[in-house]
Amino acid sequence: MLPFDRIAVYIDGSESSHIALMYAILLSKETECTLYLMSVVNTKALSDLRRAHIFIRSEEEELLGELRRDSERLLDSAKRMAAERGVVTVEKVMEGSPHQKVISAIKENDIDLLVLGSIEEIRTRRDEITSECDRMLRSSPCSVVVAKDSEEIWREFEEL
Repeated sequence: MLPFDRIAVYIDGSESSHIALMYAILLSKETECTLYLMSVVNTKALSDLRRAHIFIRSEEEELLGELRRDSERLLDSAKRMAAERGVVTVEKVMEGSPHQKVISAIKENDIDLLVLGSIEEIRTRRDEITSECDRMLRSSPCSVVVAKDSEEIWREFEEL
């Protein structure tokens, strides 16, 4: 028996999250686990930018709509990738602080394993404070896999 049957992957549109998605699909296919696809519209960052007078309320609302559509497109694409390989998915678009929303979803859905893309190199204290994936890694209530070997993952994914 496997120590997990529900796998989650955080997708943010970055190359590293794409690698994580491919790895999560590979794991889900091999283990016949359900794959939870998670994307978060970072409304906290938007409100912080508005409070800093970077843009006005109407610009925030326009950008929020664009970010919501982007998240939906990301998850639609991820769902198609998984379906083409016979992997069952559950999609979840959330709004708020990414690490908080992903951790809450992990708890609510009894996720056993979280797959993340490689964590960006932390160069400054600010990077450490603001890295959402790093915060997910540190505070996850379940085991976490960080997908790193992108050439091997690409090769295996294409062969699947």
